[in-house]
Amino acid sequence: MKVTIAIPFYNAEEYLPDAIRSVFAQTFQDWELLLIDDGSTDNSLSIAKSIKDDRVRVFSDGKNKKLARRLNEVTLLAKYDYILRMDADDLMLPNRIEKQLEIIINDNVDIVTSGVYSVLNNLEIVGIRGMNYNSVKFQDILSRKVGITHAALLAKKSWYERNKYDETLSIAQDLDLWLRTSKKDDLKIISIAEPLYIYREENNVTKKKLLRAYNNERNMIRKYGETSFNELIFKSYLKSLAVVVLGLIGKIDILQKNRGKKVISTKQIDTYHDAILKIKSTKVGGMDE
Repeated sequence: MKVTIAIPFYNAEEYLPDAIRSVFAQTFQDWELLLIDDGSTDNSLSIAKSIKDDRVRVFSDGKNKKLARRLNEVTLLAKYDYILRMDADDLMLPNRIEKQLEIIINDNVDIVTSGVYSVLNNLEIVGIRGMNYNSVKFQDILSRKVGITHAALLAKKSWYERNKYDETLSIAQDLDLWLRTSKKDDLKIISIAEPLYIYREENNVTKKKLLRAYNNERNMIRKYGETSFNELIFKSYLKSLAVVVLGLIGKIDILQKNRGKKVISTKQIDTYHDAILKIKSTKVGGMDE
């Protein structure tokens, strides 16, 4: 059993090396790594090309096509039947692939996602978030009662072949995909609350990005909403209003803390720090020479 790991990247030179190290630090080693450049203008592509390992393939066409198109390209490029993705500024725990692969095979589902450690750019833990469920309903996704962590997915390639990202969307491509596939009963997913992914969310929690995200949320509700339409739109506008108010008083960071508000146990903190130590000490041929 082999896995394709995909990391699309754009101007990620500060964080890309550690993302790559977290791949090489995995307990499961039967993988290929696709590094897909989206027209970077910094040193990211040079970092990717420096790696000396036959399992790593680097793709660059010099264009900035955005995430949705790059993720559809991953499906075309992937050699193996399972595709695991991550963002270029994130990391994953060393046992992520091993655990998620075991679940997706044993439970015969199309997708497995996990909880995350929510961290600042310097890897300081803000909190953890995640949910346990073995099925999901369309209405729960639309109302945001159920969360699906996009970057923490392991999915069957065959599922992606049936269900492509909407390349006309510059944001919320994941929410659109969940709504579209659940509506046609093609979203067989398991989520585990255990945090297997390290998610740098600091750059996402800005006034501009949050307002854009909530505007797209309303677009999704208008596009797919069937019941509770007015209620969901109203709640979305309230969230936008909260962002505006917090922005005016300089308290946007409160929203970062709320994203990872679950209490962290001593064991989880120890697991996190052990993972960071292992990732940081993992050497990648070519890149770390």
